[in-house]
Amino acid sequence: MPDDNGCSGHPLEADTRASGYQRQTAASLLVPGLTLLYHPDLERTGERARLPGLPSGREELLSRSQPDFAPPDRPVRRPLEDAYLSRQPLRLLPGPEPGSVRLVRAGSRTPVAANGEHVAEERIFSADEVERGVVLLLANRVVLLLSLLHPVSPTGLPRFGLVGEGPAALQLRREILRVAPVATPVLIRGETGTGKELIARALHQASPRSQSPYLTVNLGAVPASLAAAELFGAARGAFTGADRPREGYFVRAHGGTLFLDEIGETPPEVQVLLLRTLETGEIQPVGGTPRQVDVRWIAATDARLEDDVTAGRFRAPLLHRLGGYQIQAAPLRRRREDLGLLLLHFLRQELGELGEADRLLPSSRPWVPAPLVAYLADYDWPGNIRQLRNVVRQLVLAGRDAGEEGMWVQVESALREAVRPVPDVVTDSYPAAPPEPKRAPRKPYRNPEEVGEEELLAALRAHRWRPQPAAEALGISRPSLYAKIEKSTKIRKAADLTRQEIEACLAQAGGDLDVMVERLEVSKRGLQIRMTQLGLGAR
Repeated sequence: MPDDNGCSGHPLEADTRASGYQRQTAASLLVPGLTLLYHPDLERTGERARLPGLPSGREELLSRSQPDFAPPDRPVRRPLEDAYLSRQPLRLLPGPEPGSVRLVRAGSRTPVAANGEHVAEERIFSADEVERGVVLLLANRVVLLLSLLHPVSPTGLPRFGLVGEGPAALQLRREILRVAPVATPVLIRGETGTGKELIARALHQASPRSQSPYLTVNLGAVPASLAAAELFGAARGAFTGADRPREGYFVRAHGGTLFLDEIGETPPEVQVLLLRTLETGEIQPVGGTPRQVDVRWIAATDARLEDDVTAGRFRAPLLHRLGGYQIQAAPLRRRREDLGLLLLHFLRQELGELGEADRLLPSSRPWVPAPLVAYLADYDWPGNIRQLRNVVRQLVLAGRDAGEEGMWVQVESALREAVRPVPDVVTDSYPAAPPEPKRAPRKPYRNPEEVGEEELLAALRAHRWRPQPAAEALGISRPSLYAKIEKSTKIRKAADLTRQEIEACLAQAGGDLDVMVERLEVSKRGLQIRMTQLGLGAR
C-alpha cells in the first residue's frame, strides 16, 4: 500500500521463416518495418518506417526522434515527435533465430506494451510473430505495428477507392490494374467480410466498361424457383403471374458488368444455364427466344468450390470457366498494417453521418484512446472488415454517451459476439499460407458472483493492474471486472487519487507510468485519465 509520500517502497519487479527476414512474394521482397496504427495526430495514421538494418545484422533505434516515418505515397519524412516518448531510444536488434527481432528497453523511459503485455526489460519476437504483426503501444499514446513491409513504396499505383497500403493491399491493387482492362471472367475468393464486393466494383470502375451498367445479384438470396427468370428474364405468360415480359440481370447489364455474389449457392439447374451463357454469350429467357448479351462476369464466394465439385454440388466446367482469373481477398488478420487506416476511415464515415466529425480533430486528449486501438489491432477479426465496421459503429455510439469507459465496454461486448470463422479459401493458384501462430485459449466465463474480493485483488496484483489479463485469469468479462472493482472496498480507484499523491509518485518513479501503476495499485488507463484531468504527464 502507498506510504506517506504516495508510493510504496517496493520497486517494480522487474518467409521470414527458413530464409531470415526477407520473404519472396509475387511482387518483391519484404523487410521488417514499423507502421503507425495510431498517433495523436490522426493524419499520420498509416505512415511507416522501414528497418533495413535488421536483415543485415544491425540494430535500429526507436524513440521520439528516430526513425523517420513517411506516408506511403509522399516523400515527407519525420520522426514520431510525441513529447510523452523518451529521447532515450528503445533498441531493435536481430533475434537469435532467423527472422526474429529483439526489443530492448536499454534505459529508455518510454513505457512499452507488446501485444497487450508490458515489456519490463526486453522481449524477443519470433519470425512467426513478426509475420503476424507485433502491436507495440508506446506510453499509452502511440500504436505501432512491427511487421514485414515492401522495401520501397510503389509509385503510380492507383488506389481504386480501396483503403490500405500493406503488402496484401498493394498486391490486390496490382491485380486489379492487371485484369481490369480485359474481359476475362474473374472469381474473387475470400472469407466473409473481406470486401469482395468492393473489389468487384473496383474492377468495373477501372475497366473500359466503367460508364456502362454495373449490377449485383446475390445468388444465395434468390429462390431456386425464380433464379432462372431473375438472371435470364422471362417472356410474357411464361409462368403464372408473368403478365408482361421481364428483363433479367444479364439483359440489364448488357455492355457492362454483372457481379454474381455467393456463386456457390447457385441451384444446379441454373449452373447449366450459366455455363452455356459463359461459353456462347447467349441467354435463354424462360419461355422466350435466345439472345446474345455482352457482359463482363465477376463472381465471388467464401466457399471452397473444389469441395463442392467433389461432392457434386457444383459443376467443374463452370468453376473452370469462372476462374479465368482468380483474386484472393486477404483476411484482416493478415493485413494488420491497414487496421489503423480502416479504423480511421470508418470513424470518419460514422461520425460524419452524425455531424460529429470534429471529434477527431487534434486536442489535448484524443477522443479515441490509444490502448483501445492497440487492443483492436491485436484481435484476429473472424468477421474481417465487415466486423470492424460494425464495431466502429458501436464504438461511436458508445463514445457519445458513455465516454471512454463506455467505448471499452461496448467494443468488448461486440467482439464477444459469436462470429463463425470461415476457413481460408485455397486453390491451386493460391498455395496454402503458413499456419497462424497458435495462441493460448481463453478460459470459459464463470459467474462473477463467485469471485471474492481477495481473489479479485490477487488477480489484479498478479497481472500488474491490467484489467484484460486479470479478467481472463478470473474467467469473467472485462465489464464484470469493472463492476466488481467499483463495488470493492479494498481496491482504490484512480479517480480518488489526489494531486499530491500522484506528483510524489511521479517524481519517485522517474515518470515511468508502469512503475506508478505498481506502487499506486490502480489501472494504467485509469491513472492516465486522472493525470490528464489534473494536467500531469508521465514519460
